[in-house]
Amino acid sequence: MASWRDTASRQAQADLDALLNAVLPFAEQTLSKYGEMFPFGAAVSSEGGLEMLASDPGSGELPKSEVVLRELYDGARASSRTRRAFAFVADVRANGTDAVRVELEHREGTALVVLVPYNQSRQKKVTLGQISGRMGQPNVWTAD
Repeated sequence: MASWRDTASRQAQADLDALLNAVLPFAEQTLSKYGEMFPFGAAVSSEGGLEMLASDPGSGELPKSEVVLRELYDGARASSRTRRAFAFVADVRANGTDAVRVELEHREGTALVVLVPYNQSRQKKVTLGQISGRMGQPNVWTAD
């Protein structure tokens, strides 16, 4: 079976790998420290710099994840001319277990969804499981 790497440029591969390598440790640290995690994002600038992204939709102390993600997508679209790639991260329930979902998107057209199941001990220590991925749908660089 063909991999997304077969059609993605070296730059796109490097950008998406850098994003994944930045957001997964941050998600693991956040879940271990607080026992929960609000959605967040990260971006690679046109110059190659990596930056973390957050959104406060102003809907109180416990905003719905969907609202935070929508704000992150909107902010990414607004800044897409000065960015090469984005990652959007959320704590989800998938296949009957807790998981970190990472949506990765590159301006060259690659869009991926990565799921990483995790276990959390009584002391909140998080252990990430096996990464799985599939092609995703773009949220930033769309045809419309």
